[in-house]
Amino acid sequence: MNKFFIMLAHSYFSKLKAKSFIISTIIIAGALVLLTNFDQILSSFGGEDEEKIVVKDETGYLYSMLKAQVTVLNKDIKLSPSDDTNEEIEKKIEEEEIKGQLILTEGKDGLPSALYKSASLSDSTVSSDLQLALQNIKSSLAANKLELSSEELAGLSGPVTFEKEALSEGAKSEEELSQARGIVYVLLFFIYFSVIAYANMTAMEVATEKSSRVMEILISSVSPVKQMFAKIIGIGLVGLTQLAVILAVGYVTLLNRKDDFAGGFFESFGFESLSVSVILFAVVYFLLGYFLYATLAALLGSLVSRIEDVQQMIMPMTFLIMIGFFISMFGLGNPESSFITITSYIPFFTPMVMFLRAGMLDLPVYEPIIGILVLVATIILLGVFGARVYRGGVLLYGKSNSYKDIKKAIDLTNNK
Repeated sequence: MNKFFIMLAHSYFSKLKAKSFIISTIIIAGALVLLTNFDQILSSFGGEDEEKIVVKDETGYLYSMLKAQVTVLNKDIKLSPSDDTNEEIEKKIEEEEIKGQLILTEGKDGLPSALYKSASLSDSTVSSDLQLALQNIKSSLAANKLELSSEELAGLSGPVTFEKEALSEGAKSEEELSQARGIVYVLLFFIYFSVIAYANMTAMEVATEKSSRVMEILISSVSPVKQMFAKIIGIGLVGLTQLAVILAVGYVTLLNRKDDFAGGFFESFGFESLSVSVILFAVVYFLLGYFLYATLAALLGSLVSRIEDVQQMIMPMTFLIMIGFFISMFGLGNPESSFITITSYIPFFTPMVMFLRAGMLDLPVYEPIIGILVLVATIILLGVFGARVYRGGVLLYGKSNSYKDIKKAIDLTNNK
């Protein structure tokens, strides 16, 4: 047993000290800090973000109304009248002295019409805000022509009252579902990228040792089965360490800006009403998903003799993870569909699809537990089978990119 823990510690600390681990952790944590402070970073350049638009008002009355509307919609847009000719204005646009030109006219119906000119149409923010401001003016002028009051106009343009009510006892409200959908969406990405990254790392670790002939030395002192599970658990601990660092950085960063995000980011993604059960399910299904795919990755990694063959060998496994993720994305819109319910009990899809259902629906306690038991049973069966393949696979050398080598590995195990 001491040899197992020595192998586990070696797998863990060798990856922990690796430059790739340190650099990737710093990059991800730094990106998280930048993302949560992105608005402040942009605002620091706010002085240079003014969009100067010259307006040629051929109606004589629209400019003042438009300026009042734009001031409310977007303070970065600075309107100014101009008596220059169109050629002079277009030259200023080309020389980037101004952002664009807006020509205001009246249509045949007596309502506002406009033409916006700029160097390119790639920046749609300015034109969209100008269009919205003119739309508000048009609605107001049309209401005056029809002698409608402001209340009547608001009634016509306002959204229809449409309420929803769930009849099932314990069913979540529309607001609760939206919040649950946001947090589940974020955690699904977390599970997907984590599982696929660390499972691939396990396969690469096995293939690297085998290609360098280190495996031949190791199997003389430690059984291949102990090696396999030491690598799986060791790399799993590396993953948990990295995720703990990232989550700690994210928590501290978000905590410092909690008041800024209150009612916005936190509310839209469901962080304000985040329950302990959702976090618990995310951790449990992440760990089980990792052990499921890491065991499969170690099995497949033991069959190749060259690092170049690893990606080709584990490609079907990667597709399985991707399919489970895409099913979960579909399920965000309809988590109660029969398709989602059935696939949540298929072991290779359970980590993400069952988590989706547990996070968004009020499931009976036994359903997530059945999903966990299905995963545990599959991991055990895959572990037993994988150990047999791994024991013989580490002794296979030469070109190996076929799943027929699984039989060869088992035969080698049986003959030992």
